[in-house]
Amino acid sequence: MANRLTSITTGTGDDGTTGIVGGNRLGKDDPRIEAIGCVDELNCAVGLAVAELDDGSDAANLLQGRLIAIQHDLFDLGGELAMPPEVILTEAHHQRLTLWQDGMNDKLPPLANFILPGGSKALAGLHLARSSARRAERRLVALNRSGADGAGLNVASLIYLNRLSDFLFVAARWLCAERGDSERLWQQNIHRE
Repeated sequence: MANRLTSITTGTGDDGTTGIVGGNRLGKDDPRIEAIGCVDELNCAVGLAVAELDDGSDAANLLQGRLIAIQHDLFDLGGELAMPPEVILTEAHHQRLTLWQDGMNDKLPPLANFILPGGSKALAGLHLARSSARRAERRLVALNRSGADGAGLNVASLIYLNRLSDFLFVAARWLCAERGDSERLWQQNIHRE
């Protein structure tokens, strides 16, 4: 980062616009800004999941390292979105997610039912990040389809977000199994009070 921020409050966004790299200003409701914001929210949700993995176990440490790597990827993705037509994420990024996911999934029993998010703060955090990844993916797809100037997005970035939500789902199942916990399964037509 060439220039360091010395003041956070600039007032330049008071008119409902925000700046992106290159000096362009876009409305805060512009599809590109919405996509950037959703990627930022996703990064925060992943950060919350990292913070909840605090038991010091080998499983928690492994998952923390992977999630922190993902946070760096997401920051890069935000930069990519703010600097069209910059390409930062590559096929190698989503292949890494698939490799991690497959390694964890191989240790799990087949999924026979839907899983309810929760069980512990760490598991709930992973599921929150998973649902945030789906929202970010929807916003990137919408931006890509919008036809906005420079909207044609890096295909690897779109694939990355799709793989990320899958990874986070499997990571939650894997962590549950590593901790010896039971998954909270959805039950159809049970009596609910």
